[in-house]
Amino acid sequence: MSSGQSQQQRAPHKPTLSVQIRWMIRRDMAEVLDIERDSFEFNWTEEDFLSCLRQRNCIGMVAEHEGRVCGFMIYELHKTRLHILNFAVEPGRRRLGIGAQMVEKLINKLSQQRRHEIVLEVRETNLPAQLFFQTQGFRAVQVLRNHYHDSAEDAYLMQYRMEVEELANDSAPVNRIASL
Repeated sequence: MSSGQSQQQRAPHKPTLSVQIRWMIRRDMAEVLDIERDSFEFNWTEEDFLSCLRQRNCIGMVAEHEGRVCGFMIYELHKTRLHILNFAVEPGRRRLGIGAQMVEKLINKLSQQRRHEIVLEVRETNLPAQLFFQTQGFRAVQVLRNHYHDSAEDAYLMQYRMEVEELANDSAPVNRIASL
């Protein structure tokens, strides 16, 4: 899937709740923690979030609708990829396009010159997340055995890569001397 494809081509048409996606700030933490607790059995603590966000290459963003945080994502910037560490949408607002808008925000950060893939780990028992990311153009590329320290559960390494034709068309440097 190329980033030029519409959301409708990636996933079946569903009602969309338009959100503003912005940097996470300290005052968002209470709402983020509520979403985290409501979303995961083995959830991050406030200290987990803060220690991650203190790292230079770690970014936190929230999806906001009518002044309320309804989703968030934490990801790391690496030389050639983005690595999603945590991603959730408020349970009562799922299947409204919020997660798709957050993924689209990340896809728009990809480029040929720099980062051209997004990766994340998904618990083997988290079928809704696996299916969601699959509809967004991700695919499972590896099984990570006993990946989680809080359980002996395996994870699927899921990956989104820019298409080859997309890389070729992405404002590559032009060799003007060769055309002389």
